[in-house]
Amino acid sequence: MRVNMNKTKVMISGERQKPVQKAERWLCGVCGRGVGSNSIQCTSCHKWVHKKCSGINGSMYKVMRSFICRCCLNAVISTGHTSVDIGATASPEVVDKFCYLGDMLSVDGDADAAVEARVRIGWIKFRQLVPLLTNRDISLIRRGRLYSNCVQSSMLHVSETWPVRKENEMALKRAEMRMVRWMCNVKVKDRVPSKELRERLGVDDIILIVQENRLRWYGHVLRKEDIDWVKKCMEYEVERSRPRGRPKRTWKEVVQKDCQARNLNKEDAMDRARWKKLIMIG
Repeated sequence: MRVNMNKTKVMISGERQKPVQKAERWLCGVCGRGVGSNSIQCTSCHKWVHKKCSGINGSMYKVMRSFICRCCLNAVISTGHTSVDIGATASPEVVDKFCYLGDMLSVDGDADAAVEARVRIGWIKFRQLVPLLTNRDISLIRRGRLYSNCVQSSMLHVSETWPVRKENEMALKRAEMRMVRWMCNVKVKDRVPSKELRERLGVDDIILIVQENRLRWYGHVLRKEDIDWVKKCMEYEVERSRPRGRPKRTWKEVVQKDCQARNLNKEDAMDRARWKKLIMIG
């Protein structure tokens, strides 16, 4: 087997090589979100940082002339993985994210890049089918079925493995409701509830569908043998000191919260038919 080094990419988890590109004008140098008045400027990278991200206790005025953010401090003590040498003539490119089997993986380990990519693909599919999805000669139920099978399915591809956050769920929900209102020819100012519009089309809530997909995959993993590497990865615990701040939400925590909301346990997943009935919407 010969590997094409020009197409080979390397992604080092937890180490971002390029800054995150966002639409806001002033971004926090640590978390990447917009900053306000309660912030301090780093003397090294000259970026503004939230007080909660700076780690400063008390007044920021005393340290404003010598403050250095965590990113700059980590850059000094980091080993600096900027290239990978595998004995080839050309070293592979180190990237922050890449697409694998339709899913967008990123060094941060979250689902932001994946959700953004799938929403973009969903809009591409929707615009291709606009002549049918907005055709008044076709009933709303048929339009809803077409939307579910073609648009919604493409937008939720590989959603079973997403460690989604509230921001990701809101992004999916906003995109879906814009499409639903377009199909129903209803504007926001008409004040029609979202639930009523989905009932007209016979479309389920996209957040519930993501939850069902996640639980279905969770059941498949639980029924695997203990020696299976997928099951081992789910139970694997990383042994290292946790960095300062709240840890990122993992997929295991998300699916455990889903099980608590539906009163499910691991024993239920051993019966495939019963598990399928328990996780079905409605």
